[in-house]
Amino acid sequence: MKLSELQKKDIVSIRDGKKIGRIVDVEFDVKSGYMIHFVIEKAHFVRSLFSQTEELNIKFTQIKKLGEDVILIDIS
Repeated sequence: MKLSELQKKDIVSIRDGKKIGRIVDVEFDVKSGYMIHFVIEKAHFVRSLFSQTEELNIKFTQIKKLGEDVILIDIS
């Protein structure tokens, strides 16, 4: 799957079903070449209620399911 395909999917919390945002970037470790995390642009509702930060980082291990339209994540 390409990053451009992942960027089209909504990121949804598996705990409460709320839309978190969308993938805008990926960060890699320069030395190892491994992906560190996805950078998520928070949905406007999530951003205004919980913090002023517009981005959230999620690790690949937090992804629970890649669906056709959504990516389900578990963030505690």
